[in-house]
Amino acid sequence: MKKWKFALLFAVLVFALAACAPKNTNPPDGEPTGGAELTGEAGPTAKPTATPKPTEIPVKVKDVLGRRGIKAGTCMSYYMSTNKKSLEIIKENFNSITFENEMKPDAILDHNASKQAGDIVVRFNNNTLSMLNWCKENNMAMRGHTIVWYSQTPNWIFYEDFDTSKSLVSREVMLARMESYIRQVFERLEETGCMELFYAYDVVNEAWMEDGKMRDCLWLQTIGEDYLWYAFYFADKYAPEYIDLYYNDYNEQFKTDTLYEFVQTLVDENGNYLIDGIGFQAHLYTEDSLEDYFATMDKLANLGVKISLTELDVCLGSWPNIKAATDANLKVQGQFYYNLIKGILQRVDAAMINMDALTFWGFSDAQSWRSERSPLLFNKNYKEKYAYYGVLQIKELAGFEE
Repeated sequence: MKKWKFALLFAVLVFALAACAPKNTNPPDGEPTGGAELTGEAGPTAKPTATPKPTEIPVKVKDVLGRRGIKAGTCMSYYMSTNKKSLEIIKENFNSITFENEMKPDAILDHNASKQAGDIVVRFNNNTLSMLNWCKENNMAMRGHTIVWYSQTPNWIFYEDFDTSKSLVSREVMLARMESYIRQVFERLEETGCMELFYAYDVVNEAWMEDGKMRDCLWLQTIGEDYLWYAFYFADKYAPEYIDLYYNDYNEQFKTDTLYEFVQTLVDENGNYLIDGIGFQAHLYTEDSLEDYFATMDKLANLGVKISLTELDVCLGSWPNIKAATDANLKVQGQFYYNLIKGILQRVDAAMINMDALTFWGFSDAQSWRSERSPLLFNKNYKEKYAYYGVLQIKELAGFEE
């Protein structure tokens, strides 16, 4: 091996070891500082070279984010919770968990029990309980996902006697059912002994369209446009104070003005916010404009609520033009992740945004909901990609030109 390669490897290891040292008043070399110019655009596509060889670097995702007080999260499926390699990567890199599906409405609402009780019944199934116990045993913080949503919500909750062959219930009945539903979510968590793991909960998910209109759904049809206000009102009533209440959405960069106006409506009779934060799902593409994305982040942060990336993944190319996972395209992805995380850390350092968690929607392309678009930090063989080193802020391994 040529001498310069030894020198590069030595420099990377020295950087990594320094990153793990106790925090001092100045960030380690190579990381953004509060006084640095805020940037975001990915660099030019580098000339194709070999993908980086797995490198033993002691710093992990949770270390890089943790130095700014940001939890490092991943979603978890039941399969991940039973897969040895998945659990190994999770424990090494993350300290926050969001269940991918196991706490969505269709996973926790019990149809037969609701019919018998004459009221909505929330019940956690065995998979959900098993995953909650794993999180508790492994000291994982948790984001709840999600309560009020147009999708993966059984239609029967909106009908008389929970029977879809009958009529939709009245506004008053549906408001009572919503309150019961939200109250029981937090009661069930308390019963499991896992409530204190939770620091945030997505109260409402994906209620707005890109054209600024409210999404049509049965919540809207039965209650009316103020169903969103009531969802946060009931959540604020029953959730413990230490659980932040979030509105969560995708294509947030195309809904900036809509969300800015919406959040300001979520106040109580004294003018205090019922909402604590906005969740950016951050399902991005390597050809997206980071300048525009950060503009959305900056504007919504000015509302005084927390900002959290809740489902981050970065697909290759663009929505209409998905690109193949060539070495050159994976390098561009590494650069994009590097610049995205760098821009976020700069904003945290400059107190421009209040962010205490950043969640990736998985970690391996093998288990991604967009597997064919190669959006995550590890490839399908669980090997680190340029994207992983981009998140670690190790520029030399993140796909930039040498």
